[in-house]
Amino acid sequence: MVKVGVIGATGYTGEEIVRILAGHKKVKVTYLSAVIDKEEPISDIFPSLKGSIDIICKKPNTDEAKEKTDLIFLALPHRVSMEIVPKFLKANKKVIDLSADYRLHHDVYKIWYGAEHKDRENLPVAVYGLPEIYHNAIKEARLIANPGCYPTSIILAIAPILNEDAIDTSFIIADSKSGVTGAGRKADIALSFGEVNENLKAYKTNEHQHKPEINKILSAIAEKDIDVIFTPHLIPMNRGILSTVYLKLKNLKMNTRDAIEAYKNFYAGKPFVRIYQEGKFPQTRDVANTNFCDIGVKVTGSVAIVVSCIDNLMKGAAGQAVQNMNIMCGFDETEGLI
Repeated sequence: MVKVGVIGATGYTGEEIVRILAGHKKVKVTYLSAVIDKEEPISDIFPSLKGSIDIICKKPNTDEAKEKTDLIFLALPHRVSMEIVPKFLKANKKVIDLSADYRLHHDVYKIWYGAEHKDRENLPVAVYGLPEIYHNAIKEARLIANPGCYPTSIILAIAPILNEDAIDTSFIIADSKSGVTGAGRKADIALSFGEVNENLKAYKTNEHQHKPEINKILSAIAEKDIDVIFTPHLIPMNRGILSTVYLKLKNLKMNTRDAIEAYKNFYAGKPFVRIYQEGKFPQTRDVANTNFCDIGVKVTGSVAIVVSCIDNLMKGAAGQAVQNMNIMCGFDETEGLI
């Protein structure tokens, strides 16, 4: 039985991790903390957890967390994790970080997140936690950089056809739409009900902080520089991401059936990616509250259109983090998630 803790347990992602772990047969939750006014049972903070997990959620104490856990999830704001990750690694604990602190090279991180990286020593140690691409490295990892939600939906939509060397990499467009929980549990006028309800807007057009993360992983797969045109949108629902990706084909003989076959082959044996049959495309409701990424593909003329759907709090964050934990600890990859 692995002893597990969550720091940042009261955010949307932290709450979701706790909920998953409460039903996980291979772990025991031994530490929960968050920046809170008073320490109280997590089931008092989130009554839906009553009877499944009732331990006290405390104010953060790194020494106590190290003492009580074998593996720790960090569901913290960007720029915070890098302050405490070294302490856990020195104590020989495994760490899964859900912020962006270990996803990018320090120079790129400074540009996109506005801060000097304070733990450059451990940046090379971090493994990008996208199991469908980096499963073997995750197995041996001590520190996981859990992917962002938009990058998960976009990278999984592009990787198979990119791996086939079938597209013009100078022309990749990703159009993504996300529910409000993707911005985190915080006070923000732009995220208030009156601003979001009955509204749809693009934001951070081709300058979202997830763009360099998408480019980095796709460039590694292609073994050359890739720059995706990426436009995120905010839609008036709680959870879910739908990404539509437009790809210009080099191989004009490829048809929809060929493309779907390539996707099925690439994700063979990957339990959380489901490829739709010809003429079918996923919806956000198909993946809500699950760890699946559902993908539909259509080739029309010289363009491949790929639609992928994930739950931003599950495959886009908490579910994927638990999937990574399962791989790191030698559990069945689906344990606690299906």
